[in-house]
Amino acid sequence: MNTALNQRRRRLEIAQLQADPHVDLLVVGGGITGVGIALDAALRGLSVALVEKHDLAFGTSRFSSKLAHGGLRYLAKGEVDIAYHSAYERRLIMERTAPHLVRPLAQVTPLIDGLNLEQKALTRLGYLAGDVLRTSARTRHGTLPRAHYVSPARARRLCPQMNTAGLKGAWVNYDGQMIDDARFVVAVARTAAGAGAKILTYCSAEGARGNGATVVDHEGGAQFWVNARAVINATGVWAASLDNTISIRPARGTHLVFSAQLFGNPTGALTVPLPGSLSRYLFILPADKGRCYLGLTDEDQPGPIPDVPATPAADVDFLLKNIAYALKRPVRRQDILGAFTGLRPLIANADNPGEDSTADLSRKHATVFADSGLVSIVGGKFTEYRLMAEQALDATLKFHNLPPGQCRTRDFGLVGSPTHPQTRTVSHKDLFDLPDSLVARFGREAARVVEDATIANPLGKVAGLDLTRAEIQFALTHEGALTVADILERRTRLSLVPTEAAAARAEVTDIFTEVMGE
Repeated sequence: MNTALNQRRRRLEIAQLQADPHVDLLVVGGGITGVGIALDAALRGLSVALVEKHDLAFGTSRFSSKLAHGGLRYLAKGEVDIAYHSAYERRLIMERTAPHLVRPLAQVTPLIDGLNLEQKALTRLGYLAGDVLRTSARTRHGTLPRAHYVSPARARRLCPQMNTAGLKGAWVNYDGQMIDDARFVVAVARTAAGAGAKILTYCSAEGARGNGATVVDHEGGAQFWVNARAVINATGVWAASLDNTISIRPARGTHLVFSAQLFGNPTGALTVPLPGSLSRYLFILPADKGRCYLGLTDEDQPGPIPDVPATPAADVDFLLKNIAYALKRPVRRQDILGAFTGLRPLIANADNPGEDSTADLSRKHATVFADSGLVSIVGGKFTEYRLMAEQALDATLKFHNLPPGQCRTRDFGLVGSPTHPQTRTVSHKDLFDLPDSLVARFGREAARVVEDATIANPLGKVAGLDLTRAEIQFALTHEGALTVADILERRTRLSLVPTEAAAARAEVTDIFTEVMGE
């Protein structure tokens, strides 16, 4: 079971496809939905090729809030089915498939003067409903504790820089937090590769139909037709580029990046209602590498869809203005270390295609069948990626009269998890002497990251940052990175703070040159 993704494997598998251009399933798109479909199909015994125009997690999948949501927001909208499925999928991720990549996070809503009585009451009711969801999904208390009240002193310890004016304690709820969303996508892709899927980045699919597509290799220049018994379009917000009958309503979500020190190194996520709203919340999330993320906007993004959305000044102003009441000291523009903006692929309301707010649009996913036989999966949420993959694949196989096979993804651990075949024999003792941050990012594969390194000083920190040199080499030899940008932007997420990326670029480039021989 070879889970390593690298340049050598990519070239070999492209050559294999050219020599025998026949697969059971061609997946277009290397975000969380696409790699989830590739994994499910490969575990069912299908021959699978996935092509991605850019890098893994290049689009929306790397710009999420990095939470494995339990579905509270959907209950408020009356979308009970989405809420339940989110809670159920969160349990599978945290207890079976990826407990090394998602951990419990305390969401802290302080009872302060800035909240009115209705907001306080609805927050409490929402958190109680979250307990019902957690219980109905059979999530263990040890995985996610019950929501509860905490004293003012405890609330301040969780979120030291919260506003304490009129503080009467806080409601605390627990949700799942990813170590990183792009890292999650890479783990799914590598697990799919270990099951036999061909994962081909920097390859686009042109003229995609139900029986195949022309694959263009943007690295080597090759161009060839791949025959497939079925083709799934999993390009998210760009789905209409392959099927122009699909109507996507992109919703822009912006986060700002700060130093965690600015907020007193919180261990909980300050979570407060948007002023004047009973259904929308803002939050400050503690994150990897000593950061905090402030989010989230939910705005229309009309016009052409860019590869990487810019962060509008209006989004920055919105976040800074509306979080101010919940903090001891308002944060300012000069405090911002970076920003990231993603586009959610929401399904447009057929009755009112442009009238509803994007915040009011459903997060449901749908499988769409084109006259050409192409199948597209659109909408949905990151947490439900496995369910989306299962349902889209079931529908695709039925549509093309192919054997359904048995879905195995409910229990099959991702690489690095205690239940993955490569790492289930690794014990905690094997990880004892490794940096905590390395274990947090790689789980039970952390020792392999260091053992497989051939560069000097593998545990040395890159530019003094919370990142080892071995991780840079591993990104190239095992995680499919083909460029320095792949490493800085998606494998390490250093580019979320441009000054950190600039400080590390020279050393990362040196390691890249040594490992790749370029």
